[in-house]
Amino acid sequence: MPDARRRAFVAALVGVVGASLGIAGAGHVYLREWRRAIAWFTFVVGAGLVLLSTFADPATVTVDSVPREVLIPVLGLLFLSALDAYRVGIRPHGRNANGEPTCPICGGELDRNLDFCPWCATELEWYTVEE
Repeated sequence: MPDARRRAFVAALVGVVGASLGIAGAGHVYLREWRRAIAWFTFVVGAGLVLLSTFADPATVTVDSVPREVLIPVLGLLFLSALDAYRVGIRPHGRNANGEPTCPICGGELDRNLDFCPWCATELEWYTVEE
């Protein structure tokens, strides 16, 4: 199995395990996509709270009595989070979605004039970015 496929598969697996525990963005944490993980987590929790306040009385709801109108969309969003982790993991390593070079360690955008990553301070002399 190629490295990118293995990385994407593990990210999706971690995302599914996190989703089964109700934690969105777990696969993104594995990929060190911190902003994306926080965005997914915040989005799913926010959507769950909005749906819960719309379809049920939040003061009387227990874990066993969550309405289907809330549970099904939240489970769908958790599944989409794991799917997005797979999609992010499968993209070529060393480039972002715009084709700009990224750090092989933290994934931050690189300045071509620097020989280190401005985000994590990794020296880039050992890494070659394909032009």
